[in-house]
Amino acid sequence: VKLVKPDEAPVQEMDQAEGEETEKKSVSGPCFPPTFSVSEIKNKQRRHAMFLKLKEEKRKQKLELKKKKKKERKALGDQAPPKEVPKTIENQRIYDETTVNPEDEEVAFDEGTDEFSAYFSRLTNPKVLITTSDRPRGRTVRFCEQLATVIPHAHVYYRRGLALKRVIPQCVSRGFTYVMVINEDRKVPNGLVLCHLPDGPTAHFKVSNVRLRKEMKRRGKDPTEHVPEVILNNFSTRLGHSIGRLFAALFPHDPQFVGRQVATFHNQRDFIFFRFHRYIFKNEKKVGIQELGPRFTLKLRSLQKGTFDSKFGEYEWVHKRHEMDSSRRKFHL
Repeated sequence: VKLVKPDEAPVQEMDQAEGEETEKKSVSGPCFPPTFSVSEIKNKQRRHAMFLKLKEEKRKQKLELKKKKKKERKALGDQAPPKEVPKTIENQRIYDETTVNPEDEEVAFDEGTDEFSAYFSRLTNPKVLITTSDRPRGRTVRFCEQLATVIPHAHVYYRRGLALKRVIPQCVSRGFTYVMVINEDRKVPNGLVLCHLPDGPTAHFKVSNVRLRKEMKRRGKDPTEHVPEVILNNFSTRLGHSIGRLFAALFPHDPQFVGRQVATFHNQRDFIFFRFHRYIFKNEKKVGIQELGPRFTLKLRSLQKGTFDSKFGEYEWVHKRHEMDSSRRKFHL
């Protein structure tokens, strides 16, 4: 018979507990010291592998926390606290003092006396000239032709080396209300100058993410000649209001609802997304939409008073890339 001393049993129990803990650690994954940094690993492959492990660990922890919160909410039922609203750049936006109030008398007076007042008073009808930079390539030419099918009463002409300052007086004499110039770089459209006639203003946009009709999947048939409806979304500041009115005056007053076509200018974080759709009523509650194309994104670079004048023009607003007070949460449109 072997006698066991009373002080030996706890040691064995402690050893078993330590073994269980090490097993748990090995199952859960590598345990890093609090001051550990992946950048300290000199070997590139090991550093990348360790980074992926850490990333996967964080993802698992996040998922477990999410499941735990879901269980707690289910257990509490109606007494559960309201869900937290996720932080986005949109809802964290810094309030802009120039945000337009539709009922403001000053805004109404400015709208009644600005350059677009004749259009909104139905005294003029839009007529648009679309042209390009010198020697445009195929993609830019096709982009102009497709824009002309979106904007009614639009005509495409090629400049053949003629200066824009000489083009504008000719357009005014022939009754055009807009000159639209598509610029390109390395055979890709990258800029748009939109000049309202005869008194301006002139807006310069950066163009990106251009997709023509043939490049789009599941697109509808080519658009008809019906006048489309226009949606201007989220142009809330004074500057945004001016840009919205600039786009609105491109299209005739009365849309033809028979065509069921919609041109949308959607502003989000100072990027203006253009889409052209046809809608189809499936029943009383459901509506289907087909994108017709083209699609592109605009970013405002400058807004100039009067018609185009690169040397002596007076600018209302210019985009500054390196402002001291710039912030990801501050937007201008």
